Amino acid sequence: METTICLGTTKGAFLITSPGERADWRVSGPHCDGWPINHVLGDPVSGSIWAAGGGEWHGAGVWHSDDGGQNWTLSHLAGGLVDEWAASDADLAAMIGWEPKDFPFPGEIDAIWSLHHAGDALYAGAKPANLYVSRDNGKTWERNAALAEFPDRDDWNPGAAGLTLHTILTAPDDPARMWLGISAAGVFATEDGGASWDRRNRLSNAAAQATHDHPAAPSGGEIGHCVHNMARAADGTIYQQNHHGTWRSRDDGRHWDDIGTGLPSTFGFPIAVHPSDPRSLWVIPLNGDMAGRFPPDARAAVWKSTDGGETWSDKRAGLPGESCFFTVLRQAMATDRADPAGVYFGTNTGSLFASFDAGETWSEIARHLPTILSVEVMTR
Repeated sequence: METTICLGTTKGAFLITSPGERADWRVSGPHCDGWPINHVLGDPVSGSIWAAGGGEWHGAGVWHSDDGGQNWTLSHLAGGLVDEWAASDADLAAMIGWEPKDFPFPGEIDAIWSLHHAGDALYAGAKPANLYVSRDNGKTWERNAALAEFPDRDDWNPGAAGLTLHTILTAPDDPARMWLGISAAGVFATEDGGASWDRRNRLSNAAAQATHDHPAAPSGGEIGHCVHNMARAADGTIYQQNHHGTWRSRDDGRHWDDIGTGLPSTFGFPIAVHPSDPRSLWVIPLNGDMAGRFPPDARAAVWKSTDGGETWSDKRAGLPGESCFFTVLRQAMATDRADPAGVYFGTNTGSLFASFDAGETWSEIARHLPTILSVEVMTR
């Protein structure tokens, strides 16, 4: 059994691989020509790896490798400043080996933020928030028209990182059922494969909103639209960490319960759920959006629940116990399917931490990497 931890970073994709019992990790990278890579996803069946990213300089694109990361090809969806500059500067074009390209979505996409593989489809979430689908392993793409033409789209507000579609979930038994997390427009769902969408942000207990006074807090009977991350459990429960709280939905996102009681703050980015136990999940609270966005009291902890968020306990063994100022970003925590489950998270200071006992104890398995933007695990 080989475990590959797929990392997106500000300086390319990295693959952290253990050929056996989740030990003796080796680092491969940076891949993808050093592009900023927001999300890396591996398919354990085919071995394909995709890396999504870009930005103002590079434009937007999805990289693909079918040989374990040795070679990569780019599906370049929209150009960036480098293309504008090289098109009007022959010397620059010659120096960097640039050639003119016909981009399929020029001026439409700033970057790709998320990937999701379901059935024969590969989905990509973009900034600005649009959904794209590929049926040929990422070579060509089509924009989802229903989301692009959503009735109140002009009223969507961006988060601090822009209007990003960063989370894509599907039901394993019915990929036509899908949930999206958009910062800061909220949760969107479809039950017809993306032909139509509806927003699902209702607070299950409207009276609870009276206890919140943050601008991103629940209001108007909704939980707040600045979604940070979502995870879907084996029984269909959807968990969400947003800008002001941790939430659970047992009805496909139609209503959300506040499960943040017992956590040290309402602010955090990632949330991960056990691959087979739907009541076990993990979050990494931070001290607040305006207070530095580091662990409360500068003491690192992963908070774990084994009862669906009813109660929480802090797991600190092996983590920095003082003077810890790192941030863990929205897509930077994931689990594997081993027994006991492995849980992994990466930091903006370039460390990768792992737990091989379902989050009870932790160790640092890689360090001195670039800022880690995403973590996913592929086991073959």
